[in-house]
Amino acid sequence: MGLRAFIIRRLLLTIPTLIGVSLLIFAVTQMFAPEQRATLYIKDIKQIKDIDALIEKYGLNAPVYTQYFIWFGQVLSGNLGYSQTAKMPVAEAILTKFPATAELVLLSIPITILVGIYLGVQSAVHRDKIIDHITRTLSIIGWSLPTFWLGIVLLAIFFAGMGIFPPERLSSTTEDFVHSAAFIKYTGLNTIDGLLNGQLWVTWEALQHLVLPTITLVTIQIALIVRVMRSSMLEALNKGYITAARAKGLTQKEVINKHARRNALIPVITLSGLLAAGMLNGVIITETVFNINGVGRFGATAAIGIDIPAVLGFALFSCILFVSANLMVDLLYAYTDPRIRLG
Repeated sequence: MGLRAFIIRRLLLTIPTLIGVSLLIFAVTQMFAPEQRATLYIKDIKQIKDIDALIEKYGLNAPVYTQYFIWFGQVLSGNLGYSQTAKMPVAEAILTKFPATAELVLLSIPITILVGIYLGVQSAVHRDKIIDHITRTLSIIGWSLPTFWLGIVLLAIFFAGMGIFPPERLSSTTEDFVHSAAFIKYTGLNTIDGLLNGQLWVTWEALQHLVLPTITLVTIQIALIVRVMRSSMLEALNKGYITAARAKGLTQKEVINKHARRNALIPVITLSGLLAAGMLNGVIITETVFNINGVGRFGATAAIGIDIPAVLGFALFSCILFVSANLMVDLLYAYTDPRIRLG
């Protein structure tokens, strides 16, 4: 099977998966009474007096299959309900807060994956030597550190102690500027929009604010990448094709880079895809510690406030991200190992 046919097949398989996800989330809504489900569409407390009208309008007393199609139509039109905690429609809240999370993740994920793969390879190649012992020890320490503790320690050392790398996305003055008419929001990412607006100082400040949360995320997440890559690399180095490659007179560098590392990447691709989806879904603790108003913090606030529309919208958003991540993992599989296309 060619790569194009494989991609088309995977895209088609995504459709029933997403429908299944929608059925699961809809089933959760059925646990609530029609009056409670009507709160999905209440924007003003005064509308509670007209709760029966909302129930009638959205068919919340109709047969279950009818309710599903009405609800699914609302979702496809972008109507996920109204969030009382965010004081705006759920879809708008997610789109508004997602750039803050995306900016942090887009900086953290490449560092985590690339450095993690490099350290994992070096640890495996130099097995039981000093670099292997140091890498494994640091991985265990990094994986064991509580996220909130590491974030607070970094803030205490660098921001409180040295006055550098502040929390939040931007200072209040810069925040006012990026929300003014003089600044065009092309992407919602301050680092990118600063460049596109020719305001390099905005980009520089945004990067300074991203340093500590990025270090926090990378320190915690990179440990798992290193350990998985090391284990996979050790397994690859013991395969027969590696022995054959060495017998042909290939250098150690060629054996590692052209043969062993490529095959060892398969489990790391899976892990990286899920890590990226999980982080984009919202690094709740990191966003809370550094006061970043991202989508993860939105989900946590919604749960604490028992904001049913926001929680359901966040759940749907999370599922779509993980389904998309699995699709990307499958495509990367096919690119990395062409044999998978034949499966």
